[in-house]
Amino acid sequence: GKGVTGMTTREEDFVEDLFITNTHAYMLFFTDKGKVYSVRVFEIPEGSRISKGKAIVNIIQMSPNEKITAAISIKSFEEEKESFLLMCTKQGLVKKTALEEYTDIRKSGIIGIKLNPGDTLIDVKHTDGKSEVVIATRKGMAIRFKETDIRPMGRATHGVRGIRLAKDDEVIGMEAVNSKDILLTATENGFGKRTEISKYRLQARGGKGVKNIKTTERNGLVVGIKKANPGDELMLITIRGMTIRLAVDDILVKGRNVQGVRLVRLEEQDKLSGVAHIVKEENENNNKE
Repeated sequence: GKGVTGMTTREEDFVEDLFITNTHAYMLFFTDKGKVYSVRVFEIPEGSRISKGKAIVNIIQMSPNEKITAAISIKSFEEEKESFLLMCTKQGLVKKTALEEYTDIRKSGIIGIKLNPGDTLIDVKHTDGKSEVVIATRKGMAIRFKETDIRPMGRATHGVRGIRLAKDDEVIGMEAVNSKDILLTATENGFGKRTEISKYRLQARGGKGVKNIKTTERNGLVVGIKKANPGDELMLITIRGMTIRLAVDDILVKGRNVQGVRLVRLEEQDKLSGVAHIVKEENENNNKE
């Protein structure tokens, strides 16, 4: 199907990600410059499905040259103080820092990770410190390694090498996984595939990885990866603001280095810009009982 409009976008704007949380949680917003800002969810204005929303700059004091690249929902810093924030940059660096180092964030934000010249922060995950990590690149490579390969570091520090990139390649996504998970990879032309994590051999951090998906003319380059286990639902997002809700059970599990299948039929000149995981709400689950 072609989906429905997930929100109305302004000129030169596009929908990049979707998040489902609750009003009592904290949202940590990370920017491409490596800074992090904190806000309570109830401070974010509620809107309808197709409303334009409110600019983040009106909610947090971010600089005009910053762009939100990741957001994390924290239910309680006290309850989750033993957890970690795992970060990944476009140039393939990763960093793991204890969540408790981010409890006191001033309105103007604080440094979440120090970046090398030309690098940007592209993804952040909230973990228990014992997961496995999968990093995927735009040209179809991916690496899987243990999170314990990354030693905990302070907040205002650089990361360590997560994946060694080929020339002109860059990281487009990271997932914290376990060996039983299934990974969905989506490409810009609306194609993708699901592959068991076990098909990606466990390697040491910092290697070149293995081929994840064929980036042919039909597929285009990779735009995102997400865990896609049985019963999960994902939202595909295009640069024109279109969305389609996708039951992952409808997508056959394939091998690793394949072309995949069509996930969504795109209109002319439209491209996929990302993929988001949908968390089922409690009342939705209760209605099924």
